[in-house]
Amino acid sequence: MSLKNDILIELLKSDDYISGQQLAVKFGKSRAAVWKAVNNLIRDGYEIDAVTNRGYRLTDNNDKISARKIKTNLSQQIDVFYYPSVDSTNNCCKRMIADGKQGAFLVTADRQTQGRGRQGKSFYSPALTGVYFSLVIRPHSSLQNAVTATTAAAVAVCRAVERMTDKKPKIKWVNDVYLDGKKICGILTEAITNFEEGTVESVIIGIGINIRTENFPDDVEDAGCLGAGISRSRLIAEVTNELINIAVGDYGSFIDYYRSHSLVIGQKIKFIQNGRITPATAVAIDKTGGLEVELENGGHTVLRSGEISIRKI
Repeated sequence: MSLKNDILIELLKSDDYISGQQLAVKFGKSRAAVWKAVNNLIRDGYEIDAVTNRGYRLTDNNDKISARKIKTNLSQQIDVFYYPSVDSTNNCCKRMIADGKQGAFLVTADRQTQGRGRQGKSFYSPALTGVYFSLVIRPHSSLQNAVTATTAAAVAVCRAVERMTDKKPKIKWVNDVYLDGKKICGILTEAITNFEEGTVESVIIGIGINIRTENFPDDVEDAGCLGAGISRSRLIAEVTNELINIAVGDYGSFIDYYRSHSLVIGQKIKFIQNGRITPATAVAIDKTGGLEVELENGGHTVLRSGEISIRKI
């Protein structure tokens, strides 16, 4: 990791000023190198107070995530864990479950160094411009498998965005949230199973939303951002509230919303299944979130999460 990123993580961790000398000693660099790195952060858009004899501090305008702020806005009290930086919030949840963590809980981070998407893809997760969090749901809820949880997460994100902004996001089957033709949110749901008993012990719902992220790596296609001035802590809480409400309610109560926000119904598409590309027309979303398609020969089939990838022609 570069000195610039190292310093950013230290500033995210602290609510007080950190002297240039402290940073220089911690990272084995010169004061001049620290000063240069801080100025690079400022050029990148971070607002940093620099005060003589005190040091550097991120201003409140950077909208730092706070576990306390998230918990204040949650409808139910669950444990919330915040980290300035993690490899992936889903991975962090897995480690905590392996270490014996019980019950529902939420993990969020300002930055992911190895953010993960579906089918082995990465999810670009820079600090301060998006939200990256994972909610662990236990199997007594209606979201006890990855299929229903993924569908619910897309609905939760859209509902929260509509409540907090004037934006009208849409869902690209099965789990990507789009705005104005650009992907602003990715969802990765993973089930933790007990192999001896053949049961699901917990479901991890990972969500990444680009709020102000604009400069994406060259290999990231069709990415965009929400472009709204909203509190990141509150957005995390609002999405979590929606997911919890769905988890304790009726799955069927939100499937109509999912259908009404679909980007693909009526569209010519092609899907990849078992290495074969097949053209089709998206016809409908069934009651469990599957995509019903009409093949060119007139036949119909239903596509399920985890089996295919789908692209507009």
